[in-house]
Amino acid sequence: MSTTDDTTGTRRETLGIVVGFFLLSTAAAAYEIAPASVFPAIQDSLGLSSSAAGWLVSVMYATAVVTSVPIGVVLDRFSVRRVVGLATVALVVAGGWGWYAATAGAYGWLLASRVLGGLAYVTFWNAGANVVGSAVPPKQRATAVGVFTASAPVGFAIGQFGSPLIANAAGWPAILPLYAGVAVVGVAFFAAATRRRVPGVDAPSPDGAALRELFGSRAVWTVCGLCFLAYSLYLFVNTWLPSFLASEFEISLAASGLLTALFPAIGAVARSTSGVITDRAFGGRRRRVIVSSFAVATPAVVAFAFVSRLGLVVGAVVVVGFAIQLVTGLIFSYIAELVAPSVRATAVSLLTSVGLLGAFAAPIAAGAIIDYAGYAPAFFAAGGVAVVGVLLALRAPEPSRA
Repeated sequence: MSTTDDTTGTRRETLGIVVGFFLLSTAAAAYEIAPASVFPAIQDSLGLSSSAAGWLVSVMYATAVVTSVPIGVVLDRFSVRRVVGLATVALVVAGGWGWYAATAGAYGWLLASRVLGGLAYVTFWNAGANVVGSAVPPKQRATAVGVFTASAPVGFAIGQFGSPLIANAAGWPAILPLYAGVAVVGVAFFAAATRRRVPGVDAPSPDGAALRELFGSRAVWTVCGLCFLAYSLYLFVNTWLPSFLASEFEISLAASGLLTALFPAIGAVARSTSGVITDRAFGGRRRRVIVSSFAVATPAVVAFAFVSRLGLVVGAVVVVGFAIQLVTGLIFSYIAELVAPSVRATAVSLLTSVGLLGAFAAPIAAGAIIDYAGYAPAFFAAGGVAVVGVLLALRAPEPSRA
């Protein structure tokens, strides 16, 4: 085979890997968020409280927090192709199981199926962030991983927009197997692209010393802390902005939901361009991007407490959405540049676990503040979180990308 043919084949494999993991993650994200937009129908059919219905989404975050690191260790030690294939089967089974449980009115089994789906989602995410970043040269890693991470807001948008349409046509339980089934297309791309090898898994399996060094690294825990703060802000805005808009501006929930949809929409742009921005505008310096993003987000999120015009709120949504999701798009390639190749999947998994802990806890903490003191103090608290992000990012290391 000529050098040209080999280069063309490598590019096709890389494209197949990116497309495959993007579809896998998009399918799992749509499956994850799908119940949120049809909660009234779910509550009516199963006789659930709002809290019980909410657990159909929250349980997937909880599952990811608990299982992310063990899954990362598995990905560092075993065949990524096999693990991703099993995760695809798990998501498809979860979708079918969930449909059966929902039609039978079995809430407990429905919740259990969502735990299985959560295992599949965190596997796709951890494997994708590691393999996609390893499939390209170091100078392109941030761009490739940023494009991959855009799959999460794309999946959220599809799930939020499509679920009511599917529910009206086929009943709400149908959303579960339909979104899960999209993963079959994604795993086909991934399997075809990795017939020769899977990038990033040629390194030897990590030994105990490598793992101890990873978990004892101040740099790793600093970046994990930044991820916790970024995801806390991300879920705080996503969760409470619709209610804030409906309460303070006397618009319908449908209209407030549409305005809030700007947040993940901007996120898809921010995440997919995070690598380009850091390489071209910041000369490849990761820390400067993180510091700048939290610094921009700080006054923008506090501004929600003061603005009285809806147009200004929309502007703040765009600014906060872009700044915070620039961080979440960049940080998964950032941590991979701080650790040895043998523990990259474990490092990404640790980052995922800590970040999703923030995503799980922030809406609950913000809800308590809102109940006790109102929306303005909650936005001030969010501004404080962003300030902590600036201070922590100033202590973060600048990785070598050689």
